Amino acid sequence: MSPATKRTVRTVLQTTVALALALPAIVAASGIPAALPWVAGALAVAGGLARVMALPAVEALLDRVGLGLIDGPDGGGR
Repeated sequence: MSPATKRTVRTVLQTTVALALALPAIVAASGIPAALPWVAGALAVAGGLARVMALPAVEALLDRVGLGLIDGPDGGGR
Protein backbone atom coordinates (compact mmCIF):
# COMPACT_ATOMS: atom_id res chain seq x y z
CA MET A 1 0.00 0.00 0.00
CA SER A 2 1.40 3.38 -0.93
CA PRO A 3 2.15 5.97 1.76
CA ALA A 4 -0.50 8.27 0.27
CA THR A 5 -3.15 5.56 0.61
CA LYS A 6 -2.08 4.85 4.20
CA ARG A 7 -2.41 8.53 5.04
CA THR A 8 -5.86 8.69 3.46
CA VAL A 9 -7.16 5.66 5.34
CA ARG A 10 -5.75 6.90 8.65
CA THR A 11 -7.30 10.33 8.04
CA VAL A 12 -10.70 8.74 7.45
CA LEU A 13 -10.33 6.72 10.67
CA GLN A 14 -9.28 9.81 12.63
CA THR A 15 -12.18 11.84 11.21
CA THR A 16 -14.61 9.09 12.23
CA VAL A 17 -13.23 9.13 15.76
CA ALA A 18 -13.37 12.94 15.89
CA LEU A 19 -17.02 12.89 14.84
CA ALA A 20 -17.71 10.23 17.45
CA LEU A 21 -16.14 12.44 20.10
CA ALA A 22 -18.15 15.45 18.93
CA LEU A 23 -21.46 13.56 18.78
CA PRO A 24 -22.51 14.35 22.38
CA ALA A 25 -22.00 18.07 21.77
CA ILE A 26 -23.85 17.85 18.45
CA VAL A 27 -26.80 16.13 20.13
CA ALA A 28 -26.84 18.71 22.95
CA ALA A 29 -26.67 21.64 20.53
CA SER A 30 -29.40 20.26 18.29
CA GLY A 31 -31.87 19.93 21.13
CA ILE A 32 -32.57 16.26 20.43
CA PRO A 33 -33.39 14.50 23.71
CA ALA A 34 -30.48 12.21 24.64
CA ALA A 35 -32.96 9.82 26.23
CA LEU A 36 -34.30 8.68 22.84
CA PRO A 37 -33.18 5.07 22.35
CA TRP A 38 -31.42 5.63 19.01
CA VAL A 39 -29.65 8.74 20.29
CA ALA A 40 -28.56 6.97 23.47
CA GLY A 41 -27.32 4.04 21.38
CA ALA A 42 -25.38 6.33 19.05
CA LEU A 43 -23.78 8.11 22.01
CA ALA A 44 -22.81 4.79 23.59
CA VAL A 45 -21.25 3.57 20.33
CA ALA A 46 -19.41 6.88 19.89
CA GLY A 47 -17.99 6.69 23.42
CA GLY A 48 -16.96 3.08 22.93
CA LEU A 49 -15.28 3.83 19.62
CA ALA A 50 -13.34 6.72 21.12
CA ARG A 51 -12.22 4.55 24.02
CA VAL A 52 -11.13 1.68 21.78
CA MET A 53 -9.17 3.95 19.42
CA ALA A 54 -7.16 5.21 22.40
CA LEU A 55 -5.75 1.73 23.13
CA PRO A 56 -2.17 0.87 22.17
CA ALA A 57 -3.46 -2.43 20.80
CA VAL A 58 -5.33 -0.51 18.10
CA GLU A 59 -2.07 0.99 16.84
CA ALA A 60 -0.55 -2.48 16.86
CA LEU A 61 -3.50 -3.74 14.82
CA LEU A 62 -3.10 -0.88 12.35
CA ASP A 63 0.59 -1.82 12.05
CA ARG A 64 -0.38 -5.41 11.24
CA VAL A 65 -2.79 -4.43 8.48
CA GLY A 66 -0.30 -2.02 6.95
CA LEU A 67 -1.74 1.22 8.31
CA GLY A 68 0.85 1.87 11.00
CA LEU A 69 2.27 5.30 11.66
CA ILE A 70 4.32 6.68 8.83
CA ASP A 71 7.57 7.77 10.46
CA GLY A 72 10.18 8.08 7.75
CA PRO A 73 10.50 10.95 5.26
CA ASP A 74 9.85 8.50 2.43
CA GLY A 75 6.69 7.25 4.14
CA GLY A 76 8.30 4.10 5.48
CA GLY A 77 7.29 2.66 8.81
CA ARG A 78 9.45 1.78 11.77
